[in-house]
Amino acid sequence: MSLLWWHWLVVGLLLVLAEIASAGGFYVVFFGVAALLVGILAAFGLAGPGWAQLLLFSVLSVSSLAIFRSRLLKWMQLDPQRPAVDPLIGEIGIAQEDIIPGGVGRLELRGTSWSGRNATSAALPRGTRCRVVRVEGLMLHVVPEGGRA
Repeated sequence: MSLLWWHWLVVGLLLVLAEIASAGGFYVVFFGVAALLVGILAAFGLAGPGWAQLLLFSVLSVSSLAIFRSRLLKWMQLDPQRPAVDPLIGEIGIAQEDIIPGGVGRLELRGTSWSGRNATSAALPRGTRCRVVRVEGLMLHVVPEGGRA
């Protein structure tokens, strides 16, 4: 059985539709685009015999997958490792215990208990309203409200 140009177009469209219908990570689309390109070349008589079409399809799909997949993922997802969390800097919390200068204590912010490091040279007594000036992981660096670090 010989491969006709419209066979490639049908296979290409089916592969592109399969990528759209799946929750995949942009794998099948490159095979679909390669099949569409081979179909277009075959329609104009530029793809050669069946074995050359299969070779061209293989080279186009694998090379485009290797070259463009990571770029496409970066373009679609700016930073998949970094979750979208609203910033806590500038928020006001309340010291739940006395926090010595440079020391760590409990801080209530938005109804949740956090670890807070006193970023000033003065103690923060229990009940003091504190402003978040820096966040390192789950540690909030705080100063008294109206104060500076």
